[in-house]
Amino acid sequence: MSKKTPRQAIALNYDGQQAPTLTAKGDDELAEAILAIAREHDVPIYENAELVKLLARLELGDSIPEALYLTIAEIIAFAWQLKGKVPVGFYDEPPQERDVTPVLPLLPGSGR
Repeated sequence: MSKKTPRQAIALNYDGQQAPTLTAKGDDELAEAILAIAREHDVPIYENAELVKLLARLELGDSIPEALYLTIAEIIAFAWQLKGKVPVGFYDEPPQERDVTPVLPLLPGSGR
């Protein structure tokens, strides 16, 4: 008979200044409680069992490892986008129309 893999969950906090830190982790019932609190507060949930296994090795309050910065940054950016947020100083405006007519250089003696 195969052993059932426990459901795991972690929670990260990101203040926009420091690397994200582990704020909660748990298996089975505690994992379900973490997910319930996230849902209650409209916190986006990203499911990736392998990533959770890696992050669950950290102690509460630890910063994520540098090797995971890009992965976690992409997840946070996507979660912010879902909630309509942008980082301070970032302007997500559509590009302005501009004239893209090529300007040809003046040739010597062309009289222009």
